[in-house]
Amino acid sequence: MPLRDRLLALFVAVCWGINFPATALALQHFPPLLLGAVRFSLLAVPAILFVPRPQIPVRWLIGTGFGLGFLQFGFLYLGMAAGMPSGLASLVLQASAPFTVVLAGFWLRERLSWRQVIGIAVSVIGIGVIAAHRSQVAALMPVVLTLCGALGWAFGNVCARRAKAPNPLQLTMWMSVVPPIPLLGLSFAVEGPRRIGDSLSTVFTSAALPAVIGLVYIVLVSTVVGYGIWNTLLSRHPSSVVAPFSMLVPVVGVAASWVAFGQTVDLIEVSAGIAVIAGVLLGSRPSRVGKRVEPDHSLALAPTR
Repeated sequence: MPLRDRLLALFVAVCWGINFPATALALQHFPPLLLGAVRFSLLAVPAILFVPRPQIPVRWLIGTGFGLGFLQFGFLYLGMAAGMPSGLASLVLQASAPFTVVLAGFWLRERLSWRQVIGIAVSVIGIGVIAAHRSQVAALMPVVLTLCGALGWAFGNVCARRAKAPNPLQLTMWMSVVPPIPLLGLSFAVEGPRRIGDSLSTVFTSAALPAVIGLVYIVLVSTVVGYGIWNTLLSRHPSSVVAPFSMLVPVVGVAASWVAFGQTVDLIEVSAGIAVIAGVLLGSRPSRVGKRVEPDHSLALAPTR
């Protein structure tokens, strides 16, 4: 992997890490479910108008959008709105990796190596430590909601793998067509028309400007620029070379949240987060069998941000 591409991968990790405090800014004005509906609506319109629909079965397109869009971000935004710090959210969301391995094992009958089993165990222990610690010092529900988002991400990953889209970027854009309507429907039912009307009617006020900037960052920088570069890198190099750079996202997320909001993560949570990331890296390392590693574009659709 040449230095230029390594720097591009590092740039994407920084973009995705900053996305967590940007989301926290957006949630200061938009209700969480409405934020998800607006985010994906802004992506769905240009996708329908300008991007060819991926040549895959509709059920896998819906499954990918439902998991990666509706479940992942619906639960993540609810968790952050309920009090989940943005830096800690970037750590806990890494649970999607062991969830993906387990779901693929049951659903796709993919065999687990001992390395993957150990990696999953280490990650689960780390997540358990975070949950136990948060239950003592703060509310546990935000952690549970964020874990549900990670599980949704894993479900979407498996659907994306089954889809085997010839052009992953097309699937990344067209999956955005799925979440807006169910998210908006839930927003009306849970958050109410009055709250929705208040946030939309005041969206162009000075008080809402930080939230709007956060939303624009989420859509343009994190999604369009970030995934555009990420998918390009995955088209050039094996996913086993590119994917580990995503482990830098929680590092940037914690640092960016500290700079933006002064958020600090307890030493116990940092240690447990390192265990989660170590487990993910251990489980994703290729076996030393001397075979040439082919690019696996199924990992191109991991919109963790």
